[in-house]
Amino acid sequence: MDDKDWRILKAIAEEKNLTKAAARLYITQPALTYRLKNIEEEFGAQIVLRIPSGVEFTPQGACLLAYADEMLQKFGSVKERIKNMVDKVQGSLRMGASSVFAHYTLPKILKGFITFYPEVEIALKTGFSSKIVEMLERQEITLGIVRGEHDWSGERFLLSEEPLCIASREPIDFADLPRLPHIRYGADAALHRLLDDWWRKNFNTPPNTTMEVTTMETARQMVLHGLGWSILPGIGLARKYGLVKQPLFWPDGSPLIRKTWVLCSNTSLELQTVRAFLAYLESGKPIPE
Repeated sequence: MDDKDWRILKAIAEEKNLTKAAARLYITQPALTYRLKNIEEEFGAQIVLRIPSGVEFTPQGACLLAYADEMLQKFGSVKERIKNMVDKVQGSLRMGASSVFAHYTLPKILKGFITFYPEVEIALKTGFSSKIVEMLERQEITLGIVRGEHDWSGERFLLSEEPLCIASREPIDFADLPRLPHIRYGADAALHRLLDDWWRKNFNTPPNTTMEVTTMETARQMVLHGLGWSILPGIGLARKYGLVKQPLFWPDGSPLIRKTWVLCSNTSLELQTVRAFLAYLESGKPIPE
């Protein structure tokens, strides 16, 4: 087996269909089937089963898939480290970022970074912050940008912090919040815990949640159209959206804030691409238009 075979197994596992896996890898299905047959002959075991909906892995295949995942990660790490052994900043920067941060802030940061370091290749994955932490733990990425507080034993650097605000079309008296229509959006569990804790400390009844939407952007649009209020972080209110913003505070008067962190492992700091990216964030270099 080699890295091509590992990628074939991974593609089959994710697509659960040989035709789709072959198309994803830009090879023909007969070529994929041929390589799969060779793998099965090499190990003397059936790896996948054909089922009406596609294919599924046998227990032996699942074991081999886990090995392929591990080897692909190690292979990527070795390539990354070898490219980082030269003085020039080059090679891949495997990073993950909160979907919200990736939507509002990250594009300009990456544009500026690759302007200074054009030989760095950005490999990016986005998702909820909790998923980014899981990717770091599995070593699928070498650096993660997450929002909120998460358990992490490696290095962490504070990137920014912003207020959490009541967003509405018209000013709201806080005492009226429990009876007014509330718009809740899908967010990382850490943010929901923070907001639920704030609510319990201020009110004895639950919010009047009339809408549950997928994203913060959808919630903002609903608020813009006067359909209710929502609690939005400053990152989503940076532009003039025509919304009334009222910052939130804890009962002791301290502001309710959302922090954004950069996380990486201790060994990742040995990579020139990681060090260069962290230095770029710290330097506040101008972002080209």
